Amino acid sequence: MTANPLLTFADRLRKGPAAFAAWSGMRDPAVVEAMLAEGFDCAVFDWQHGFHDYATIQAGIASAHAAGAAAMVRIGVGQFAEASRFLDWGAAGIIAPMINSVADAKTFVEFMKYPPHGARSWGPARASNLTKLSGFDHLSRANDFTLAIAMIETREALAALDDILAVKGLDGVLVGPSDLSITLTNGGVVDANHKLVDEGLTKVVQAARKHGKLACAFCMDGTRAGELAARGYHLLTIGQDQILLRLASRQELAKARAGTDSANLDGADGY
Repeated sequence: MTANPLLTFADRLRKGPAAFAAWSGMRDPAVVEAMLAEGFDCAVFDWQHGFHDYATIQAGIASAHAAGAAAMVRIGVGQFAEASRFLDWGAAGIIAPMINSVADAKTFVEFMKYPPHGARSWGPARASNLTKLSGFDHLSRANDFTLAIAMIETREALAALDDILAVKGLDGVLVGPSDLSITLTNGGVVDANHKLVDEGLTKVVQAARKHGKLACAFCMDGTRAGELAARGYHLLTIGQDQILLRLASRQELAKARAGTDSANLDGADGY
């Protein structure tokens, strides 16, 4: 029997090996379905900067589950009520941007976890259909199988990292390298591979290991994702749908133009 991704993904991350996520910003569920068909372990639906609406988040969670992959959602800054809503729809985890303090982390957990760790309201409208658990079983297990992941993407968050990771009910952190590069260089660059970002990535994985929490990161490409997996990260994204579409288009177009240029140099007329 195929493992239920909603029930098993959190445990799979904690045990390893590293998992890789397809990042979805485009509305059409066929896009993320095509990505998941290539073997990604989960899908992350971007509510903050993507083009999704409520209908496409619902459809995306269902598509991921049908593909045997977990679904996570990145909410908007401070939109913690949406975290509870997306968990009710069957998301296995929520990524919250701009968690810069212990207070931010505690508020996030309040909306993510049922008592005693939080104060999440009961109403797993679609999640209970996916877990097939009774009401009490769902309640007693949900805090373990739903992931609260705080984004670390500012100088303030790095300074408070140990205290943030110590918050009960927070399952891990995810580095947003582009925003981190902006804040660490005082608006000087947007560079996910900047030296200061890399130093921050090292600090994050070491702190997460110390606290027994998950270390996650957004990666611009597979090479970077593989590097961070080797450094002990648990969950890595690989670009996002628009980045990958543009990259593949650029590569194939360059090949086509190179062939045309070669033909023209050989005296061909192009027909």
